[in-house]
Amino acid sequence: MPGAEQYLKPSVIRNVARLDLRARFIVEGFLAGLHASPFQGFSVEFSEHRRYAQGDDPQDIDWLVYAKTDRFYVKKYQAETNISGYILMDLSASMGYTYRQELTKFDYCTCLAAALAYLMIHQQDPVGLMTFDKQLRACLPARSRRSHLGNMLALLSKAQPNGETDVAGNLKRISSMIRHRGLILLFSDLLCEPQPVIDSLHQLRHAGHDVIVFHVLDEAEVNFPFEGLSDFEDPETGGRLIVDSNEMRGDYLGAVAELREFYKIACVRMGADYVPLDTSLPFDRALVQYLSQRRAKF
Repeated sequence: MPGAEQYLKPSVIRNVARLDLRARFIVEGFLAGLHASPFQGFSVEFSEHRRYAQGDDPQDIDWLVYAKTDRFYVKKYQAETNISGYILMDLSASMGYTYRQELTKFDYCTCLAAALAYLMIHQQDPVGLMTFDKQLRACLPARSRRSHLGNMLALLSKAQPNGETDVAGNLKRISSMIRHRGLILLFSDLLCEPQPVIDSLHQLRHAGHDVIVFHVLDEAEVNFPFEGLSDFEDPETGGRLIVDSNEMRGDYLGAVAELREFYKIACVRMGADYVPLDTSLPFDRALVQYLSQRRAKF
């Protein structure tokens, strides 16, 4: 049986069939490793608290938490804790790609999304889920009940990547649907025209939403391990291209780096968080990004 932190590895979590267990094991592995991270002292148990800061009323200190942690924490007020999260999941056919036949990009994203939903609901933050390809396919409103997590995971488990997508168009639709300020968590490989996506993210930021973009590629799309003549097929259009991999490697890797840099710079400028990931990376990088974003609000 792997240690808790081993479940942060995609190669280990792929052996767990049920998405609810994947979510739980990823979060447990993440929390087990926090002792060596900048988030030492955080746990789901104390998620309704924040560290005591100068200017806080000493009467608000929770002495039971102090007895357990030897640190001063105060209870967060309701207004501090109620931020609604919205998970936006790209269902395009390209998300179903995997090079080594392990986790597809979609599998990787659903594991992350499930783990983040688990964290949010245990923090009593409402969280919703929207899936899309060319149009919105499913929409669950933001709720914080434990039973809501089961509904979200059931929807994610049944979803299948298929066909083309319209990331920018759906972001605009979603922006008009969400009435109150929230935390938008976008999961996509972003294999589309980047400028319309950036314009749509600007619209979300202008509406007052916090945004985290999880840009997830397959490890082969990042590292390009191919040799000799290779036959590539576009999973969304069916178009095929035979190329000399050795000759095009440099140009391809440069284009991927340029795309990521474009999204990074654009997100920084608008005040959004950009998290480039590939399917070989441990899941804690994304979870730390979520906690960083949440803690920046308090």
